[in-house]
Amino acid sequence: MAILRLGAPRRGRAALLRRRTALHDAPKAIRFPSQRSPEAEERQRRRREQQWQGWIVGAAVAVDAVAIALPLAVIAVSNAFNSQNRQYSLGLVMVLPVLWLVVMNLSGAHERRILGLGSEEFKRVSDGAVRSAAVVATSSFALHLTLSRGILVIALPSAMALDLLGRYALRKWLHRRRSTGHFLHRVLVVGNVLAVTDLSRTLQRAPYAGMEVVGCCLDVETDTIPGQNNEIPVLGNLESIRTVVERQNITAVAVTSSLNRDQGWLRRLAWSLERTNVDVLVSPGLTDCVGPRIHIRPVAGLPLLHVEQPELSGAHRLMKAAFDLTMSVLALTLLIPAMLVIAASVRLSTPGPALFRQVRIGLDGRPFTLYKFRTMHVDAEARLADLLHLNERDDGSLFKMRLDPRVTSVGAFLRKYSLDELPQLINVLRRDMSLVGPRPPLPREVASYEADVLRRLMVPPGLTGLWQISGRSDLDWEESVRLDLFYVENWSLVLDLMILWKTLPAVLRHSGAY
Repeated sequence: MAILRLGAPRRGRAALLRRRTALHDAPKAIRFPSQRSPEAEERQRRRREQQWQGWIVGAAVAVDAVAIALPLAVIAVSNAFNSQNRQYSLGLVMVLPVLWLVVMNLSGAHERRILGLGSEEFKRVSDGAVRSAAVVATSSFALHLTLSRGILVIALPSAMALDLLGRYALRKWLHRRRSTGHFLHRVLVVGNVLAVTDLSRTLQRAPYAGMEVVGCCLDVETDTIPGQNNEIPVLGNLESIRTVVERQNITAVAVTSSLNRDQGWLRRLAWSLERTNVDVLVSPGLTDCVGPRIHIRPVAGLPLLHVEQPELSGAHRLMKAAFDLTMSVLALTLLIPAMLVIAASVRLSTPGPALFRQVRIGLDGRPFTLYKFRTMHVDAEARLADLLHLNERDDGSLFKMRLDPRVTSVGAFLRKYSLDELPQLINVLRRDMSLVGPRPPLPREVASYEADVLRRLMVPPGLTGLWQISGRSDLDWEESVRLDLFYVENWSLVLDLMILWKTLPAVLRHSGAY
């Protein structure tokens, strides 16, 4: 009978011990095959960082699967099937998660380029949910199945809501990780000095987008960008893009629109990067226009960008007015008790009226009276001249002071949580304002507007807006104008809903509220 010996002979053990001792005493200069140079370790680290895109796609698929599985499990456990053909209903419960994932994939909800940015991801998830419901309803009709009402009425709408919430939670987690330097695209910006600087600053203003500008390749021979304090490293010229991509482990190449090259240059660049798994991004130079307004129209074999007109009139304006009217009536009905308490607190704290009235400029330059809860002493305007030298706004467009002595104690609390702006719901009801829009300007501000800034008056001013969810008084004048013009150019009901959704967290953070 053969015996398997687990231990090594004594002589074998001694030889192994001598070999280990020799290796331990070997000169440090000897490099074994398992050891890697620092450059190789860096390349390996960068490859691991690149794998995050696959992880995010897998996480999105997992969210979709959980979103459809949970309501189906609840229905199955509660035995909520009223179908006479029970086996088909049970089979549908087994098949529906697979169908859900397939339809979501066909709807583009798993494309990595849309994950974590913009409203396109949520739109595609909603489209996939509606299409899944349509497939289920059509299949049950074609196969003469008596489908359980719980699936169409409860399971699929619940799955859609859970999927949207799960995608939102995944997006917030991704944004937090990106703020700490993880899950970033390594971007190489290509173009002339001015365009590279503008595009790089735009990308750096939005770290949640995950675009880390590693450096640039310019159309001129230079080692630095004049006047930029070497914030953007110059890694090469237009002929060395492929080499820079490989050396710096670039994951995306962003080409500016002002690059003066022949039409075939961009095509040849894309060809040279085909096998590198690098995304080629082309900036159209339309930084104030978002995706829904931009379409590619082929003309004479050339892909031309078609920019639609802003949605500022007609049915879209009526839809916005109807939404404002409905929501303002509902909000006033719910908030009247709280507003009465606030008004009483203002009257009892300091002498003077509870409401503060001020002339502002609204749609098409028409003046209107804006209502707010009074947050300052009644002699605030008379004391303004003595405080102008303490203005914290360098541009001088508005007077802002963090510790303004004219603000009352109750007023400071109201400003902190934006409660002083609740009476503006009356302005929304009177159609002087909208729930969402640019900040309502003062007449003296409008008098100093340049022609471009006057476009802010093409839509009604808003109770909230991009300016509020982006920092309010902490923003400088140029940034405030840029946000307002962006809203005017790209207004949509979906954008309004997104701003309203982000308003409450912004108010609770009370950043820039003073």
